[in-house]
Amino acid sequence: MLYELKGKESTVKCIINDHVVLSQPLEGPLAAPIASFAKWGSEQGYSYYALHRKILLASDFSRWLGQQGLLAQDVSDAHPRQYLQDRARRVRIAHGDASGLRQFMAFLRREGVIAANEARPTPTTPIEQCLKEFEHYLRDERALAPATIINYLPFVCSLLTQQFANSTMRLADLRASDVVDFVRRQAPQLHLKRAKLMTTALRSFLQYARYRGDLTLDLAAAIPPVASWSRTSIPRAIPADQVEKLLASIERHSAMGRRDYAILLLLARLGLRSSEIVFLELDDMDWAAGTFRVRGKNGRRTELPLPAEVGEAIVAYLQHGRPGSLSRRVFLRHKAPIRGFLNQCAIGSIVRHRIERANIEAPTLGTHQFRHALATHMLQRGASLSEIGELLGHRSPETTKLYAKVNIDALRTLALPWPGDMQ
Repeated sequence: MLYELKGKESTVKCIINDHVVLSQPLEGPLAAPIASFAKWGSEQGYSYYALHRKILLASDFSRWLGQQGLLAQDVSDAHPRQYLQDRARRVRIAHGDASGLRQFMAFLRREGVIAANEARPTPTTPIEQCLKEFEHYLRDERALAPATIINYLPFVCSLLTQQFANSTMRLADLRASDVVDFVRRQAPQLHLKRAKLMTTALRSFLQYARYRGDLTLDLAAAIPPVASWSRTSIPRAIPADQVEKLLASIERHSAMGRRDYAILLLLARLGLRSSEIVFLELDDMDWAAGTFRVRGKNGRRTELPLPAEVGEAIVAYLQHGRPGSLSRRVFLRHKAPIRGFLNQCAIGSIVRHRIERANIEAPTLGTHQFRHALATHMLQRGASLSEIGELLGHRSPETTKLYAKVNIDALRTLALPWPGDMQ
């Protein structure tokens, strides 16, 4: 891509792949950074058509601002909306115009061309203030994962709203009967895991409130347990032959195929969690030692061996499939904007797509079935539960004991003969 400044009228030409995107003079208070915006868009991997549209839109927006007599320091979030409303009177608004302008505005803020968004103080209710302080406690004092905090807060909000929606919020007014009634009403409406999460969240909040001195009674002890039978289900594992069929079905001549193949190998050969794959970075790889580090639950870092098969697949992707990017993540999106995956849902989407495309017989479409399959295979080959737990990153031996149930052949040797079969 070339950026040229030509002519007496300082006409800026943004040339992308030998195509002139703009041939008329740039006007308005945001004219100068449009060439840099075009370069940024190209680096993010946008197609010629998409980038062409973004640049034309930014140019027209800048010209409109000039017609309104505005300077760069006057531009705010209200102006893109006003501009699109005015533009709609003249031409049809295309899909993506609004998001394209938001990208342009975000770029201008990063470059310091326009002022950053000011955090506007919003009035908060006592319940909102309490939740905010509890959130800070979970994050700063308890160092809980963001996903855990997000899951905790709605339950606490529901409890406080139910008790104090029509009165002044005083945690000292909470009684054990209030908490018990709340749990008994909510639990039947939730899945077992969500119900147990609710009780955990409420205990955490009530312990926090007592720690702060807002409660004098230990209401956390009053929360009734959710009835369940611990670890009754056998983990659903994808059959070993279907794993191999799935891996063989992935085309490795394309960039996306190389990426997906390496991801599936990390799931199948090492049993990684999807979140561990998403946040894997280039600096985590120690090629000389043949190891790499993963970020597990609660930010724990674990060093694991890198099997040759997995290492070769990752190298093939890095050398011949990974898009150019400043991101340090190992695995990137293949559609613009080019960046690392936002969360583990992306890995689940890849697995689901590949299983459906290959017509694989799998118990689920999720990623955890590969962890279960690996643990089952290791157990059948004589690995101890402690070895399985170490590879899978289990903090508690109780979690790994679940896999003892799948070794049916070994359990049969311990079974007593049925009396009716004895002669």
